[in-house]
Amino acid sequence: MQSTIDFLIKNQYNDSKYLHRGERMDNTSQKIIDATMSLIRDKGYVATTTKDIAHLAGVNECTLFRKFKSKKDIVLNGVAQEKWRANITSEIFQNVVWELQPDLEMFMTAYMDRITPDFVNLSIGLRAPQLYDETAPMIMKIPQTFISSLINYFEKMEQLGKIAHMDFENLAMTIFSSTFGYTFLKASFNQELSKVKQKDFIRNTVQIFVNGISQN
Repeated sequence: MQSTIDFLIKNQYNDSKYLHRGERMDNTSQKIIDATMSLIRDKGYVATTTKDIAHLAGVNECTLFRKFKSKKDIVLNGVAQEKWRANITSEIFQNVVWELQPDLEMFMTAYMDRITPDFVNLSIGLRAPQLYDETAPMIMKIPQTFISSLINYFEKMEQLGKIAHMDFENLAMTIFSSTFGYTFLKASFNQELSKVKQKDFIRNTVQIFVNGISQN
């Protein structure tokens, strides 16, 4: 398996709801989950078969079906685990100094450091129609947390007299769109589309944004 991908917001789901038979995962079950999530990341949900999963986990399909009801059951157990969560919470955006440039750089950096290319590929796989009803709320929680935290930050900055009143939701969406766009394109094309480094992109994006709203 490649680098460990943290997935889904911590405590978004009660783990006991998805842990197999309400018990802690045994070693074989965990191998099956890890293999499944890795394959979905690399191949997508539909292209991943239980035969593929069993082979990568080093078990036979009979063992797989003794441990889990179905491929979907494996995935839902996987996304309930902390190791497969992004752990994007409001707490990671609390290290502010109440200055726009460093604070917005912190927001973007905190997101990009956690939403790795592996995570992006996995999250795409988890949007398969067969899973979407269960996984969509968890996936959506990530941008919701970023945007709501940033709106709260802008509101506090207004209270401190650092910025004028504006459409803070619109501003937060602008920053998130740039953050998500760079992350998604990097995951899709690596350096083939652009060789702009993450640090440079963040600094320049925030500088343009700050200069723009300072003129209002």
